[in-house]
Amino acid sequence: MDYQFEKEWNELTKDLAETFKMDMDLQSVLFLIGVQELGVGFREFKKQEKMDLMHIAICRLLEPYGYYLYSGKDKDGWPHYDEKQKVPTLSAGEQEKLMKTAVIEYFSTADA
Repeated sequence: MDYQFEKEWNELTKDLAETFKMDMDLQSVLFLIGVQELGVGFREFKKQEKMDLMHIAICRLLEPYGYYLYSGKDKDGWPHYDEKQKVPTLSAGEQEKLMKTAVIEYFSTADA
């Protein structure tokens, strides 16, 4: 187990939980990032929009790794990304660690 990684993840989710007054897991953090990237603030989203927001977050988080490239916004203001290269096949645990690492990096650069 990577103690420093777990410590950073737990501190981040604790801070977010205090800010948003709700428990935070990876899915809820992805949703928040998607809303942030959309830039419309909090509002009610339909089920498909929630899925789209999580997809936006994943693309945004994996962009620095070279997997996606931001291509602009559509007429409704939703960000779009083009796939540059396929994400390698990873186990569920490896996928989760990659996403959590990317989330930690996202928030650390946002705070800088």
